Order: sequence, then structure tokens, then C-alpha cells
Amino acid sequence: VHVVESGGGLVQPGGSLRLSCAASGFTFRRYDMSWYRQAPGKERKLVATATGTGGGTNYADSVKGRFTISRDNAKNTVYLQMNSLKPEDTAVYYCSVVQWGQVYWGQGTQVTVSS
Repeated sequence: VHVVESGGGLVQPGGSLRLSCAASGFTFRRYDMSWYRQAPGKERKLVATATGTGGGTNYADSVKGRFTISRDNAKNTVYLQMNSLKPEDTAVYYCSVVQWGQVYWGQGTQVTVSS
């Protein structure tokens, strides 16, 4: 199982970024895919989840209405579209999948929101 994030960077408040997570080593369409983030000195927190079946999504209250998670099962990729970014969104963003009770993480991608 392997997941690799990309798309992070420096953006001004109010700006947008789209993160991507490319997955391999498992049957992607069957599994829920999630984005987490970890700010300096804080614990890692769930941001959004896209279910493997049914097309459902879930979001943390702090990002509802601003972030959109989506997936392309043909490309084994999950995305996180982030709009109206705020300084408090600054964090390392991680993609993850749980398989047979084991959580797999990517290396993370840094998102910095600053003027």
C-alpha cells in the first residue's frame, strides 16, 4: 500500500489550492480515503473522508463549505480542493487509507497560508 501527496505550497489568505493523493497497491475503489492535517505543535486531525462506495463525503466542521474532497477511481487518486484558505489552515496535509486495521500514511505535503 502506497499513497503519495502533492500540491501543497504557499498561498495568500482567501486563495485556493488543490491537493492530490496518488494511491497504489490496493483496490482503490473499495476503500475510504481520508485527508488529515497536522499543524506545528498540535495533534493530527481528520479533515475530510471520501467513502469507497456510495460516493459519500464527510468534513470537519472547520472546513465545511470551503474544502471539497473528491476521488477518481480510474486514476486511483483522491483530491482535496481548498478554497477561501485561512492562516489557521496552515499545516502538513496527509492522505491516508485503512486496510485490515492498518493505517497507511503518505509523507505529507506542506500548506502555508500567509500574506
